[in-house]
Amino acid sequence: MNVKKWSENDIVWKLRNPKFQRKAFEWVVKQYSEAMYWKIRRIVIEHEDANDVLQNSLLKAWNNIDTFKGDSKISTWLYRIAVNESLDFVRHKKTVTMISSDDDSTPKSFSAINSQLSTLQSDSYFDGNEAEAMLQEAIAKLPEVQRTVFLLRYFDNMKYSDISDILGTSEGALKASYHIAVKKIYDYFSNRN
Repeated sequence: MNVKKWSENDIVWKLRNPKFQRKAFEWVVKQYSEAMYWKIRRIVIEHEDANDVLQNSLLKAWNNIDTFKGDSKISTWLYRIAVNESLDFVRHKKTVTMISSDDDSTPKSFSAINSQLSTLQSDSYFDGNEAEAMLQEAIAKLPEVQRTVFLLRYFDNMKYSDISDILGTSEGALKASYHIAVKKIYDYFSNRN
């Protein structure tokens, strides 16, 4: 069977079958790793961190392949793993940043945000203009859930139902988080001009 013509059902069957599991997972990695990388990258910001989180996410998917029942799309299952790994990474990094800035006179949350922003702007993969930098600053200042919902909805144009599957939150709560995030970003731009 030609790998390029595998349907979602073919892949699910092959992922469950030990004889085809490795080949099917290789196909999954080829199909979804770039999209996973960009979802991760928008959350963790740095290229190196995104690569690490991507590897951890793929490893976690491989180690838990037997738990995938096919109740959701493969992409949704992978994105859920990637987003959760990204959020865990950001929480851990924020904790480390807060601990390391205890002796600093700068408020902890501003220290973490400023560190993130300076990293983004010095990143060779970031080629945005001033408006893009301001948008990234505004996004970085959002609370974790609002930031994640905004990133998935705005940049990935994901449906609320898909985001709900990934984050395990109701669509109503996601819509509220998204609209609050948009308002905060709008206010951020208004106050800067």
